[in-house]
Amino acid sequence: MYNILGNISKQEKKYINSLSVKKYRDKERLFIVEGEKSVQEFLSSSFKVRKVYCTDECDFLDKYPDSSKITSSEMQQISNLKTASPVLAVVEIPPVEIGTIPRNELILALDDVQDPGNLGTIIRIADWFGISCIVCSLFTADAYGPKTVQATMGSLTRIRLVYTDLYSFLKQASDESLIYGTFLEGENIYTAELSGNGIIVMGNEGKGISPEIAGLTSRKLLIPAFANNAAESLNVAVATAITCSEFRRRNY
Repeated sequence: MYNILGNISKQEKKYINSLSVKKYRDKERLFIVEGEKSVQEFLSSSFKVRKVYCTDECDFLDKYPDSSKITSSEMQQISNLKTASPVLAVVEIPPVEIGTIPRNELILALDDVQDPGNLGTIIRIADWFGISCIVCSLFTADAYGPKTVQATMGSLTRIRLVYTDLYSFLKQASDESLIYGTFLEGENIYTAELSGNGIIVMGNEGKGISPEIAGLTSRKLLIPAFANNAAESLNVAVATAITCSEFRRRNY
């Protein structure tokens, strides 16, 4: 693997740009974080930061003298943002095993959530409501993609993400955990009995929870509309926030 050292070069720029593509992130086990606040979150976390780049537009060199100083033009060439942030970091993707998933907590499970922005927002929601683990289906958006990382605003440092065969995971977990899912024909979430732990499944933006996953749910929940001519459905991230809030409110 190419080692990121010294002043930025054409080869180094190409290498960093390649991390915008999932297959190269998977191969190198590295991803990009942009923004001073987000980079600081990762530097203060258990994540291993491989390299930090910054421009004269911020005082990052004073705080982290090991950072590499580059020009604003060079930063724009390696950034995934329309207007580059003055700080960018290359960070290692941590290894997470399915055996580390907590069994006595409230966790989220995502059934093919496709939009990176939705995934990033869900990670922030989990962080806000004290949910430490999210189990993702193999076809859920990549949590380490640039758009998702940007949307998490640093919350990714506090959430354990596991990508696995969701059906197999839930089938095994159903022996000891309640599995909740949100459906249009479910029980009103505001009157349903909710536990302090278990698994909350959130479905795909267009299709909702798949039939095979739906068959494993213990309780089907509905977020009721309060208008006669309401929208057909809620955005998955919004629905996740409402659902997590109600679970936490009941068991605070």
